[in-house]
Amino acid sequence: MSTPDWIQVGVPTLERPFGLAMWPLFEKAFFAVKGYKPQDFRFKQGETPLSTFPATAAILVSYYIVIFGGRELMRNRPALKLNFLFQLHNLVLTLISGSLLVLFIEQLLPTLVNHGIFHTICAHKGGWTDKLVILYYLNYLTKYIELLDTCFLFLKKKPLTFLHTYHHGATALLCYTQLIGSTAVSWVPITLNLTVHVVMYWYYFQSARGIRIWWKQYITVMQIVQFVIDLGFVYFASWTYFTSSYWPWLPHYGGCAGEEFAAIAGICILSSYLLLFLSFYAATYKKPAGAVKGRSRAKSALKEMADEKVPTVQDAARRLSHGTTGYSLPSANGSHTRSRKA
Repeated sequence: MSTPDWIQVGVPTLERPFGLAMWPLFEKAFFAVKGYKPQDFRFKQGETPLSTFPATAAILVSYYIVIFGGRELMRNRPALKLNFLFQLHNLVLTLISGSLLVLFIEQLLPTLVNHGIFHTICAHKGGWTDKLVILYYLNYLTKYIELLDTCFLFLKKKPLTFLHTYHHGATALLCYTQLIGSTAVSWVPITLNLTVHVVMYWYYFQSARGIRIWWKQYITVMQIVQFVIDLGFVYFASWTYFTSSYWPWLPHYGGCAGEEFAAIAGICILSSYLLLFLSFYAATYKKPAGAVKGRSRAKSALKEMADEKVPTVQDAARRLSHGTTGYSLPSANGSHTRSRKA
């Protein structure tokens, strides 16, 4: 029995980096659903679903009405469990993100190796091929599925932070601007984002199953590194576009495919992400230096008291005065006096 032509397996090559060719499998599945090949897809404003700004804006406005209105409706109601649905949601997004990522890698790797990084991020034939456009569009659609993350939060009566609510809405808008702006550098933030999402949604899936994972902090580190790399590429692509177009006497590498409004939107939104995630990391994982020193002084003083190295109550009080303690100090008559918090 011969192998179907849509199953291509062999030694990994540049065009087939995973050994199994992924695009023929995707093409077979896409054709079964849509009736045409994915590379024949065309993103047309007003014809393709969610291709106009009013449609995008309507969904995002509805999203914010639902999550903040839902939070108020849940205020005096018990939190819903929804654990199975939450697990399913995160598992599906893990699989979607992983599938899109391997398809992007298969398409981009030969172009990167054969034509170089500048061609791949700035040439229309490099970063905006027919096969990449359908992947960009499918990635854009996943941003609406990800809005359900926040719905789970308010239904489970978890806090709605500015970072979370802003990030989800802004990412859908960002993907929309890059699609209509045809920016060839789009694949850089998208592939990095997909990489982070494979890890992040897998973490949330496992966490919902009750599995404790120690590396949650490093997901935020990955996100910060992602935005730093994103901005490096986006700033470069924007610089070479604007300088070659308006200030050719400045150093540049030539033109770069994409619309100006898309470049500005990318710079603004990605820069805001970096600042917000840095702030979140500092607030969540970094302890104030004063608090650390205070605890250290308190521990040191208490150790000396235990070892009878502090000769008087006054010495102990002086050592503890800058720390936050709730410990008892012996008074002159042998009773105990409660120290105040600093």
